[in-house]
Amino acid sequence: MESANKIEPDKKRVQDMIAVAEQRDQAALSRLFDHYVPKIRSFCLAAQPGANLMADDIAQEVMIRIWNKAHTYKPEAASLNTWVFTLARNARIDYLRKNSRYQSDIDPEYLWQNIVDESADPFKDAQLKRDQQRIQQSLDKLPIDQKQVLSKVYLEGKTHKEAAEELSLPLGTIKSRVRLALQKLTIYVKR
Repeated sequence: MESANKIEPDKKRVQDMIAVAEQRDQAALSRLFDHYVPKIRSFCLAAQPGANLMADDIAQEVMIRIWNKAHTYKPEAASLNTWVFTLARNARIDYLRKNSRYQSDIDPEYLWQNIVDESADPFKDAQLKRDQQRIQQSLDKLPIDQKQVLSKVYLEGKTHKEAAEELSLPLGTIKSRVRLALQKLTIYVKR
């Protein structure tokens, strides 16, 4: 008894479509909107994932077409779902054609090839400058004797033995100062 009074959802939507066509019933359109817009959006996003704006535009376009063309729907020709998704497919094709009309064949990479770059890589230059500052600040933190040994070995290019002779220090002292200085620099630079 209760099921006889209950109208199947598909029949209810067909009745809503007829109400839109014949009476311009906005409540019926609202029910169709609630049912079909998420499905149309899913249909569009399945074809182009992440294109939410496009999916919204197409869903809106389909609802406008339903409002304007509801009188052309023939239940005996096709199911309501088939008719609505045909509208969605056509709206999607129209949307893609409309939005690709202004694309050109000019490759932006080609445009940038002829421009002379005055700086090889500004990001790399900035990073290099920042690294130089960090190393200089770390060198300034070293004790004078370690900084002096590093300067002789790495900046002046002298061997450990030459640095030892020039500073009048034992070779082992020079090597240990270099090792300690490099360990401290590693710690300072990493901070």
